[in-house]
Amino acid sequence: MSHDIRIVTEAELRDVVTLDLETVDVIEAAFTALASGTVVMPPILSMELKEANGEVDVKTAYIPGFDGFAIKVSPGFFDNPTLGLPSLNGLMILFSAKTGLVQAVFLDNGYLTDVRTAAAGAVAARHLAPETVRTAGVIGTGVQARLQAQAAHLVRPFERLLVWGRDGEKAKACADDLRQALGIEVQVAPDAEALVRESTLVVTTTAAREPVLRADWLHPGLHITAMGSDQPGKNEIDPAALFAADAYICDRVSQCETSGELEAALASGHWTGGRPAELGEVIAGTSQGRIDPQAITICDLTGTGAQDTAIATHVFSRLDSAGTIIEV
Repeated sequence: MSHDIRIVTEAELRDVVTLDLETVDVIEAAFTALASGTVVMPPILSMELKEANGEVDVKTAYIPGFDGFAIKVSPGFFDNPTLGLPSLNGLMILFSAKTGLVQAVFLDNGYLTDVRTAAAGAVAARHLAPETVRTAGVIGTGVQARLQAQAAHLVRPFERLLVWGRDGEKAKACADDLRQALGIEVQVAPDAEALVRESTLVVTTTAAREPVLRADWLHPGLHITAMGSDQPGKNEIDPAALFAADAYICDRVSQCETSGELEAALASGHWTGGRPAELGEVIAGTSQGRIDPQAITICDLTGTGAQDTAIATHVFSRLDSAGTIIEV
């Protein structure tokens, strides 16, 4: 007996889903599901290829009640730009949760991952950032720096944005792009410290292995979303900052312990606070997040398979005539 599989390209996917409040709500639902304890989500399969300056992550999750589950393969080969190729690519495969048959293959080249990652940043800001944010900051100058700033602006429409990166020209280009995209004042900060001290919402979007944000820069009313650490050894936030904050929140504690900011904090002995809360628990109201406007909060996003399943099933429900259908 044959069945149909839909093959959808990146260009077609860009017409189907974008970074908007609907997508943010879809990803928030994935975090809420995680907090229920019913999601089946194995550890990330992660492989580093040092000789090629590359890495590959495989993520998946089954969410009860969802019609399908996704398996996402995400390679990053960071010398590719010298060959005229993108650093990131990948695909998602959507399976039926009832039969296990392949329903769709999304040849997204990492687009869906980019969107769901940015949407997760918006979820963190929605539930942990101060209600009013006038100045926000983004550390980093790549695709996620741009998307995270746009995502944060969806839920906390700030008036001013600061950008900082190690490469001044890239920081200027990022600031120019975001000024056009958001229609607000966007400036390049002189350094990371000035950016943090002037902002009440900061997103770090780097692949750093040494902290780009120091604990002594923390100030009342600050929220930080750290989303760059998604591999063992990566570290954007000074480990002392995690314990100094009023609330340190993980997307998934087990992942943050091995590939997030918590890894360095545990190794250095700076984290002695027991099990941190998870973002889904804060959303569900079973764990505490921001306790008052002057609190300092940090959210550690490593990226979860639940987010991939959520966005893949959302896309599938909106496909209509997009993609090529093959019979197998």
